[in-house]
Amino acid sequence: MSSECMPTPNEEDWKKIAEGFQHRANCPHCLGAVDGKHIRITKPPGSASLYFNYKHFYSIVLLAVADSNYRFTYIHVGSFGKDSDSTIFKNSSLWDKLQNNSLNIPSPNFIPGINIPIPYAFVGDEAFGLSTNVLRPYAGKYLQDIKRTFNYRLSRARRYVECSFGILSNKWRIFHRPIDVNVEFAIDIVKCCCVLHNFVRDRDGFKFDDTLTITGMEDLDYDNNLYANRSVNRYRDALANYFVSEDGQISWQNEKI
Repeated sequence: MSSECMPTPNEEDWKKIAEGFQHRANCPHCLGAVDGKHIRITKPPGSASLYFNYKHFYSIVLLAVADSNYRFTYIHVGSFGKDSDSTIFKNSSLWDKLQNNSLNIPSPNFIPGINIPIPYAFVGDEAFGLSTNVLRPYAGKYLQDIKRTFNYRLSRARRYVECSFGILSNKWRIFHRPIDVNVEFAIDIVKCCCVLHNFVRDRDGFKFDDTLTITGMEDLDYDNNLYANRSVNRYRDALANYFVSEDGQISWQNEKI
């Protein structure tokens, strides 16, 4: 069912996903929200220490990208629990495809009100390093209003993957306790649940209450991985300025920051 319920997007699919984020989250050129969660497992035999995470339980990691319909467009399951978000992301097939330009991502183009072409990008939290096709918030507690506004606008798009995890964990209650099978089988179970999540989402919709809590899954650690160059920073800064401009601001955003 994976090819039917979680097909690899082509260029037109990416554009439709971006339109969805623009419409629902006021976030232009967004290809999806990316995040990772620890999935609890019982202590595996052999190299158990690889699966023992910083929160002191055994886990495998689910890295996922969600669209604005709370559907998963990409998953990577099975990384070691001890790894951070950025390490897992850089070891995933998604990162490899980003690096070799094989994801069929639309070419950068102009957004009205911005004088440089803006690349299409995935949005993530502080764990993910800034790159041409990955946007993350500005780091720090005491930020200028323009940066705080950018972080708020980015969080409106990022929440879709969090809500997707909530729907997944509340629908498939095997996630409410450590999965008591061997690691390979646990990986298959998680993959199947993600595919079934899309199938049920398309067929039956979802319960709003399920988007509010995530049960049995834990956030990953992060290592403040900063590897952006000036060109990449320029794209983020351009969007930050756009979000406070007449063309890009939304009327109630200042009330939220």
